[in-house]
Amino acid sequence: MLKIAVDFDGTVVEDAYPEIGKQKPFALETLKKLSKMHKIILWTCRTGELLDNAVKYLEDAGVNIHAVNADSPDEAKQPLPDDRRYFMRKIDADLFIDDRNFGGFPGWGNIWRKLSGESEPEPEPQPKKKKWFWQ
Repeated sequence: MLKIAVDFDGTVVEDAYPEIGKQKPFALETLKKLSKMHKIILWTCRTGELLDNAVKYLEDAGVNIHAVNADSPDEAKQPLPDDRRYFMRKIDADLFIDDRNFGGFPGWGNIWRKLSGESEPEPEPQPKKKKWFWQ
């Protein structure tokens, strides 16, 4: 089982910070499947309510998040040191998925194929938008 740290803005969704952007193709389908096989750590610069919104977005989509900006769920509950300037540390993960990777973001379909050996996950059906009589 891998520990996979996943960035949010620009990786799971289009970068529209502080808002939540449009879902990147295959992002949620891939993360749902990966979260059944591996530990997913949400690794983001979001804090406070903006972080809560990102966590809720993933949880509502059925993504099982192991931890948020921490190696384990318990660690996230630990108080931060008084001098936070020195509390920058690296998450202990086997793999980091981020839109700022060297060479650029490979896309969720490519990530799924590399990690699973299977073809792209099928996109979930989206509800049809209601058309108005003038359209």
